[in-house]
Amino acid sequence: MRWQVNSERTLYQDQWVHLLTADVELPDGRHLDHRLIRTEPGAGAVVMVDGKVLLLWRHRFITDTWTYEIPVGAIGNDEPAVAAAREVEEETGWRPGPLRPLIYTQPTPGLMNSEHHIFRADSADYIGPPVDGFESERVEWVPLDEVRRLVDKRDIVTGTTLIALLYMLVDLGR
Repeated sequence: MRWQVNSERTLYQDQWVHLLTADVELPDGRHLDHRLIRTEPGAGAVVMVDGKVLLLWRHRFITDTWTYEIPVGAIGNDEPAVAAAREVEEETGWRPGPLRPLIYTQPTPGLMNSEHHIFRADSADYIGPPVDGFESERVEWVPLDEVRRLVDKRDIVTGTTLIALLYMLVDLGR
C-alpha cells in the first residue's frame, strides 16, 4: 500500500535541516498531518586494518550518550566516495586507502529522508591530528572481534555504525 502525499509545507529550514509537514492520504482515504525531515545525503567509511576498525569515541548531546561511531558526514558537492574519504581524514587524521562500496542505508525512513553511502577501506596512512578534533574524545583502532561485545554494552548504538559494523562481521563470516 502506497501512501499519497498531497502537499508539503516548510515549518523550518536552515543549512542543516529542512522540517516539513505533509498532508498524507492513506489507502483507506484517511489523512495524516505527518512531519518529516529532509537532510543532505551522507557518506562514511569503515576502515579496517589488521582486524581492527577505526572508530571515534564521542558524546552525542541530544541523547546524552557516549558511543563509538564510524566517520560519516555530508556529501556536499562531492561524489560519495570522495566525501567518505574526506570525512575519515578530517575526523580521524587517517587517510583511507582505496574505498569500495560496503552498504547503503536509510537509517530512519519513517521520519526523514536521510541516506548514507558507506564504503570500506583496508588500509590507511596517518597524516596527523584530526582537522575536526571537536568531533570526538578520541580516535581508536578497535578489534572487529570486540564489536559484538561493544554493541551488547551499548557502546555502539548509532544506526549507521551498527549497520556497517555488523555487515562487516557477516561479510567476514564471523
